[in-house]
Amino acid sequence: MKILVTGASGFLGGHLVEEMVSKGFSVIGMVRKSSDTSLLRSLSVELRVGDLTDPESLSRATENIDIVIHLAAYYTFFGKKEMYRRINVEGTRLLLEAALRNGVKRFVYCSSTEAIGPVKSPPAEEDSPPNPSYEYGRSKLEAEKIVRSYGEKGVEYTILRPSGIYGPRNVDDISYWFITAFARNALPTRIIVGDGRNLIQFAYVKDVVQGFLLVLDKPDISRNQIYFISEDKAYTYLEVYEILSELCNRAPPRIHVPPILAKVFVAPVEFLNRLRGRTVFTWKTSTVNDLTCDRAYSVMKAMRELGFKPKYDLRTGLRETLEWYRENGYI
Repeated sequence: MKILVTGASGFLGGHLVEEMVSKGFSVIGMVRKSSDTSLLRSLSVELRVGDLTDPESLSRATENIDIVIHLAAYYTFFGKKEMYRRINVEGTRLLLEAALRNGVKRFVYCSSTEAIGPVKSPPAEEDSPPNPSYEYGRSKLEAEKIVRSYGEKGVEYTILRPSGIYGPRNVDDISYWFITAFARNALPTRIIVGDGRNLIQFAYVKDVVQGFLLVLDKPDISRNQIYFISEDKAYTYLEVYEILSELCNRAPPRIHVPPILAKVFVAPVEFLNRLRGRTVFTWKTSTVNDLTCDRAYSVMKAMRELGFKPKYDLRTGLRETLEWYRENGYI
């Protein structure tokens, strides 16, 4: 059975392919011409060049494939609206169309808890009303609808929604910015916006990989289903700061700033960064909004139906992640 993994050269893709190869799966990695494929080549993985905006390349990539695991995405929270639609939405449609024509049996889609977004009554269940606050989340939610529509055409699917993924080799997303900024004692991490009691939920990359492997192992149970994949616990920001403070050997922030005042403070820096063509997550007024809402999701369905058991609590996962960042010069 041949499994195509799109986004194989990315953070999650690299960890997933690495584990799949160790377990004897026949893995093909779909990569772009510009991708860093050094890890994949070291694993002797077959590579196929594909681009989510190029239907012909997707047709070639899905030839003689039994299962597609679709990880590739335009992953940024501050990107261009047309790019979200072109890659995350229409790119997923083009990939599904190619998979359908080539007789692919299953399609496993990596969505995100951002498709649900902030939660009014935590924790959210898989069928909770969606409330995405970023264009990225809206594009993932729309892509989910497309995936489900191809289920009606005979392509069996499973949709996984990981929460904020972190871990070694993650060097370009919100978790990375948040962790490294705290470790460097950057100014925004010296204060607490609001009371710090809002909830946030993380997923260590190896636990997310476990979720994908369980889906492959239980095709009948996971057929045409949606699952949250994360640690089975949400944390208040105060708890996250306490854990990071312990691991980074620095005092936790104690100064509480009202959200409106935090926005007044952040807005001029955000404006200057925009003039310079820079995007810094910790200096965005939208980040202030994120710090004062709840992002907590139940993984009980995945635990009950798939046997999913998160192995990493936040302290353990952050310890390994920080060690990797230190060893590789990121902090």
